Parts: sequence; C-alpha cells; structure tokens
Amino acid sequence: MEVQRVRALRGPNLWSRHTCIEAVVACAGDENAVERLTGFEPRLRALFPTIGELHPIVLGQPLSLAHVLENAAVALQAQAGCAVNIGHTARTTEEGVYQVTFQYTEEAVGRRALELACQLIAAAQNNTAFDATAAITELRDLDEDERLGPSTGSIVDAAVARGIPYRRLTSGSLVQFGWGSKQRRIQAAEVDSTSGVAESIAQDKELTKQLLNAAGVPVPLGRPVSSVDDGWAAAQEIGLPVVVKPQDGNQGKGVTVNIVTREQLAAAYDSAAEHGEVMVEKFLPGFDFRLLVVGDKLVAAARRDPPQVIGDGRQTVRQLVETVNLDPRRGEGHATSLTKIRLDDIAVGRLEAQGLAPDSVPALGQRVVLRNNANLSTGGTATDVTDTVHPEVAARAIDAAQMVGLHICGVDMVCENVVRPLEEQHGGVVEVNAAPGLRMHISPSFGRGRPVGEAVMDTLFADGDDGRIPVVAVTGTNGKTTTARLVNHLLAGSGLRTGMTNTDGVYIDGRQTDSGDCSGPKSARNVLLHPDVDAAVFEVARGGILREGLGFDRCQVAVVTNIGSGDHLGLNYITTVEDLAVLKRVIVRNVAPHGYAVLNAADHNVAAMSATCPGSVIFFARDRQHPVMATHRAQGKRTVFVDQDAIVAAEGSWRERIPLRDVQLTRNGTIGFQVDNVMAAVAAAWAVGLDWDSIRSGLASFKSDPGGVPGRFNVMDYRGATVIADYGHNTDAMRALVSAVDTMPAKKRSVVISGAGDRRDSDIRDQTAILGEAFDDVILYQDAAQRGRADGEVMGLLRQGLQGASRTRNIDEIRGEFIAIDTALARLQPGDLALVLVDQVEEALAHLAKRIAEG
Repeated sequence: MEVQRVRALRGPNLWSRHTCIEAVVACAGDENAVERLTGFEPRLRALFPTIGELHPIVLGQPLSLAHVLENAAVALQAQAGCAVNIGHTARTTEEGVYQVTFQYTEEAVGRRALELACQLIAAAQNNTAFDATAAITELRDLDEDERLGPSTGSIVDAAVARGIPYRRLTSGSLVQFGWGSKQRRIQAAEVDSTSGVAESIAQDKELTKQLLNAAGVPVPLGRPVSSVDDGWAAAQEIGLPVVVKPQDGNQGKGVTVNIVTREQLAAAYDSAAEHGEVMVEKFLPGFDFRLLVVGDKLVAAARRDPPQVIGDGRQTVRQLVETVNLDPRRGEGHATSLTKIRLDDIAVGRLEAQGLAPDSVPALGQRVVLRNNANLSTGGTATDVTDTVHPEVAARAIDAAQMVGLHICGVDMVCENVVRPLEEQHGGVVEVNAAPGLRMHISPSFGRGRPVGEAVMDTLFADGDDGRIPVVAVTGTNGKTTTARLVNHLLAGSGLRTGMTNTDGVYIDGRQTDSGDCSGPKSARNVLLHPDVDAAVFEVARGGILREGLGFDRCQVAVVTNIGSGDHLGLNYITTVEDLAVLKRVIVRNVAPHGYAVLNAADHNVAAMSATCPGSVIFFARDRQHPVMATHRAQGKRTVFVDQDAIVAAEGSWRERIPLRDVQLTRNGTIGFQVDNVMAAVAAAWAVGLDWDSIRSGLASFKSDPGGVPGRFNVMDYRGATVIADYGHNTDAMRALVSAVDTMPAKKRSVVISGAGDRRDSDIRDQTAILGEAFDDVILYQDAAQRGRADGEVMGLLRQGLQGASRTRNIDEIRGEFIAIDTALARLQPGDLALVLVDQVEEALAHLAKRIAEG
C-alpha cells in the first residue's frame, strides 16, 4: 500500500461538509482484497482491538487496505478524544487506486493519524510491533497542544451553536467571528472593543485600587515597595497580616498571602520580585471568590480554594498529591478543567509553615494546604456560587469592571461569603483581571457550569445577528466570471461595499487587491477577513474545491450557470460530466437554510442539483415553457425567463419585467449566452433581496467592455471592422460564441485561436472543428505555456480539428499570441469580423487597445 498524495480539505468539499484529510492510496495485488491476506485481520485487531468494524462503504465491494486505512485513521482519532466519525473510501478510474477521506478536528492531528494508521497496517502486514496506547497518547497530546483552550473553546462553541462563523487567526487564541464588516475578534477571553489602556490599568494593581476606591468599591490598603525593608515598613503601617504580590501580574504568579513575620515577607518579596515591581497590601480574611462580569452583567461566580489534600493517617503528602492528580480532569497547563498539583519549592515552603514535609504522614482528616493562592492554574479548585451572590456584591463587581473599562472581567474578592454586602463583612476587591480564565465557571470542581461562552457571544452580537454578510457563490463551466462580475456590480450599485474573487483577481469595494486566478478558497477567506466588505461574490472553480474545499461554510446564494464536457475532464479523477456535476453541486449543498440556489433549468445536470439544496431554488432559462420551469412556476416558486423582448422574474402571480434593450450586455437579446448570464445575475440579486430599481439601474450601467468583463465577449471597432475578444476555452464556449457571432453581420469572418495543453486531445480537436465550420480564415497560434505538452503538439491537434471543415478557406500557423493578433488585424477590411480567443487576457487586451488606438 502506498499513499501517493495527501490533502487537507479545510472547508465543505466533495465528500463532506466537515474538514477532512484526503489521501490517494494505491493498493497492489492482494491488498485490494484483505480476505486474501492470510492472518492480516486477526493481527490487526490484536495490535489495535478498538478499530471497530471493517467494511467498504459500498456493500459487496472487496475490503481493501485503503478501507482499513480509513477506519484506522478515524478510530485512532476517536480513541484520542477527537470528535470525528466520518470516513469514505472511493475507487478511482485507475486499477487499485483509491481516494481515502476521513474527518479531522485539528489538521495536524488528522495528518498524524494517517501516518500512524499506515504504521499500524504495515505492522499487521509484517507481523511486527505497534504500540496503540502510545499512538493514542501521542494523538491526544497533540490534540491538546493544537486545539483551543477551554476559555476560548467555550466562546467558539457558543458561536457555532448560534450559526456564527469563526476562523482561528493564529495557532493561539486569536479568533475572528463573523465576516467582513460584521466581524468581531477575541483574544482568549478578551474582546476587540476592550482598549489597551483598560488592559494596562488592570495590570497595574496600585492604579486599579485607586480607581476602584474612587468608584466606592471596597479595596484593601496597600502600596508599592522597593525592598524587603520597605515592604516590612509597609506591613507595619498597614497592619499584619499582609499579602505580597507583583504590581503587574497575572494567574496568581508570585502571590503570597497571610504573611505575619519578616522572614515570610522576605521570602514572599523575592518570589514576587521575579515578576516585576512588588506591592504589599492588607490581607483580608475569608475565602477567595472570582466573579465574572461580561458587559454590564454578572454571569458567574465561584469560590476558589487553594490546592490541598486531606490526610488519611497512612499516606505521605507526596502520595496524597499523586492520588489527587490521578483525577482525569487534572492535566498540565490550561487545557483541562483542573490542573495537577505541583510539589515545588513554593508548596514545600507552605508545608514547612504547617510543620510538614513532602514525606510527612498527615493525620486522618488533617487538611494540608499546598499553596497560599487559590488559582486553578496552580492546582486549586472552584465551587460555583453564582446563585447565591447578593445584588450589592454583584453591583460592586460590575462597578469594578466598568471603572477599569473591561468588557470581560474577572473580579477577585476576598470575603467570608457572597450572600452579604462586602461592607458588612470587611471584604474587598483585591484584583481585577483582563482576559480571565473561564474554565472554573465552565466546568467547576463542584456545582454546575455556567454558559459564559454564550454570555460573551451575546455581548459581541445582538440577538438574531449571526455575523454573516451576503455571500454569493458562482460556479459552472461557462459564464461564471461574467455572472460574478455582474452580481458584484448590482450589489455595489445598491450601496454595498463588495468583495469579489474571480479568475482575474480579488476586488475590494471596486479596487483590485490581487491579480491572477483567485477563484480558490484562500482568496475567498481573505475577502471574508476584510473589515470593509458588506457583501461577497465568489467565483468558485473546480480546482479549488478539489484542492482544499470551499473557503466558507455556507453561502446565501449558489449560482450554477451550466455544466459542460470541456471543463478539465480527465483531471483529478473527474472523468465525466456527471462527475463534474457532483463536484460543482458542493456549493448548492452548502446553501444556508434561508438561502437560494440559482440553477439553469435548461441544463439537466444543473437542474438535478435542486434536490440537494437545503434552501429554496430559483430556476432560470430562456424558454419559459421548459418542463422544469413550468412545474416550478406552477408551484408558485421563483423563476426567471425571457418573454418576447424582456427578462421576466416571476413568483406566483407576481411579475417583474426588464426590457432586454436596457441591458447592453445582451446586445438587445441577440447574444444568447449573455442573456443566460444576466438571468442568473438577476436571480442572484433577487435572492439577496436587492430592490428592483437597483437591479434595473445596475443592468443598464454594466458594460461588456474590457473594463467591466475583460476577455468576455468584448466588442471593439477597428477601421470599420468588428473585433471581438473572448477567453473561451472549451467546446461549449465555442458553440456559444459561434451562435453569438452568427447574429452579427460580416463580409468575412476570421478567428484567432490556440489550445490549452492541459485539456484532453479530443477537447482541443473539437474546438477547431466547431470554429472551422463558422469562420472563413483561421489563425492558429501557440500559447506561451504549453502546460506539459511537447513543442508543436497542441498546434497539431488544432490542425486535426480543422480537417474536413467545409467553410474554412485559409489556415495560418503563427508562434506568438501578439503576432497572431497583429496578423488578423492587418487583414481586416471594413465590414469584416474577427474573433480573437485570447490566452494572456490582460496583456492581449492591452495589446488590442493599443492597436485600436493607433487606428
């Protein structure tokens, strides 16, 4: 078994709506039928007993090692705690070659699971060792390293529950929610609207106390100190016991409480000084409470207890700690709900203060405290007390957060309890924390968890707001770039700032920000990141879907123009028109439930996609009597069609007419494929909810020149002759172009054409066979890039296509696109027509513009 290629599909794809790893796997001989591999399955199950049932997805198909690989990759991740359960293995057109696809939650974990699954199969084949426990542990550890921590993860989970899209911007905790102009961002438990000034204030403990005191919030007395002597002097001024902590600290680092002697203060000073300036403040007796304020509400509260063990009269402190750390909720760092207790120097010092050592045996029931602070990050525990917080205590916490300016704030209080006001029990606020940890509230040690993630999302997005902007995805064989540009033009004309991707580049609010073929998912994701985008239009090409999936989780409108036979068939195991239709319907399958698929009713492969759309469907076709159109219209659903000299949008008994004479792109309705593109764009604009006045004015102002739709039937005048530049590059496009050119009068017709080397031989021949019947003169030229073909090979195929053409009188072969264009222009007489099929679109159009300007 050989893994030939591995891809990470990071968005909805051909196989699933989930993120997936796709591997092309070659199996030779008996590897295509595991039943012929003697003893393989028993050895496999002995190495990995929890692999589960092994079977191909198609019943009756022999079980191959590729199927086993899929099952093993899913099972290894599942055993490591990853929420995955989807896998699929499909035969390809090559004997013994399969496409193996399986779900992942973290890409690095999915890739490693594939490698480990390969190792497992090799071990079962060769009867060698494989440590399944070690493999699962490795994947679990990698998943903990890669996935979001509990605080950020809870906020993301709340977003997913509300249908709000998210994107992780770094390997850390910086996450964007929503798209374009509706986006919001968080860094862990800190929101983008919180200022750096507020965060700086929260880290300055002395300044925080001054501000809280000014707001009437009870705080302990204290001041910064510069030395141990100064600290002891401050302790005498304030009154013992005291607390020593860093002035600019977090997570309880360097904090020592309940200090009553100079020796304790000296040790505490050294601990705090490692983290910056030191301050001494009054120690408040009571328990440590954390109150979580989000916006202007108290959403959770917990009592925090320091790490401790209870003696049993038999075990040492060290053994008791090891027993407590066996709790599966305890892990390293912040990835788990609790953190393991550490027997470090600080813990040893706290033991000494209690007359104990790590190897001491505490008496039965003796409480042994291992730290002075109660932070979960040092092994403490949390008990939820949200329901018992007195309104005055909650008010003081909210006052503290708002005085500092924090939108998400952890307010630390020390008091006997939270059922009475702080002032009545001499309690106070000891610290205000920016980006507080949320795990003590999500999964407390005792009590029920609180929906703090939902509270954060409610602060970021109003009720009913999912953070999404309208997204229109356009795919098909021909017309998708023109349709995308026209939809973008209609949206922009209605006052929206648009982001558009297509095969010509990326455009933000009318300004080009990238060039080249940008019809893939990376460009789409970049547009959705841009804060100045109110609506997005994406041309979606087959290559991007195959390579990485979609760049968005779902769209409001999916437009499929048509499915043709010349669209790169034979590449990446897409060998038939039906295969291509299955691939391109990915955008239809991922329409939002309240969205629309805009489908060409005249193309049966496209019309059939309606069955997979989660939303509604708008059919379009020039023939209003087409059976699909008639049925849909009879059901009172939306259709767009041509009636005499107008495009008509219909729903039930309602009609809207747009005269074709007002849509110059169609040349009074004579260019059929442009009429199709306009109908698709009108339906998309209707689906988005644009008003009809905006749609009418947008159609009237859209020009089919190189500025509006470069390389898409750009009509120019040259010395009384007509020149048409187009990027048509497949047989369906050739037929549409011939049909359009036939409607235009001309004394003599000539065509300039080359062929793309990455197409099938038959596709290249068919192009010139079609053109040879429609044009008097044909000028063949060789592309700048032959795309893997030998020199002159494409020209030979083009010539073959012209053999037997009844009309063509003159055939020339020229090396160089611009020379071929100049040759055609030089031959033109007034009243002639030349169709130039450009390869280097931008450069060729610039060359034509220069020649036309020269006259």
